Amino acid sequence: MLQTLFQPVLLGVLGTQEIIIILVIVLLLFGGRKIPELMRGLGKGIREFNDAKNNVKKEIEDGIKEKDTNSAS
Repeated sequence: MLQTLFQPVLLGVLGTQEIIIILVIVLLLFGGRKIPELMRGLGKGIREFNDAKNNVKKEIEDGIKEKDTNSAS
């Protein structure tokens, strides 16, 4: 949901030229060999965040179901 809220804002601020300049700067700073490592680490971080988010969501849903089961009894 947050992605859909911020997507128009980010695309409105950054044009094609700005994105190309940012990519060139990243390439110069990190070099061609470090970029795959950087992206791999970024992907791992995003995956861990999503796993933690899903675990919290599941725990909350389980708690609600347990509360409903106990109050119905």
